[in-house]
Amino acid sequence: MSQDNGEQLDQQLLFEVIENQLADGYPLKVKATLMRLCMTGHSREDALELIACALAPEMFAVVEQQQEFNLPRYEAHLDLLPQTPWIEQD
Repeated sequence: MSQDNGEQLDQQLLFEVIENQLADGYPLKVKATLMRLCMTGHSREDALELIACALAPEMFAVVEQQQEFNLPRYEAHLDLLPQTPWIEQD
């Protein structure tokens, strides 16, 4: 499997998790963030990509570092969207 396929699968997994969060209504902040982003001019697809940017560090921590999912940090990142300062760090 090429790196592109791996990245695509990872992205698909993120979107699947987000869609499940939306369907489950948990955490509530995911739906609120989606609505906020869409109301401020982002397409649903762009909004989901931004939410995936907030989810990715948490998924990495769980899968790669075997940490517990950090809901407060995830929600804090959702609050910052569309800005993503946690990604821009060097």
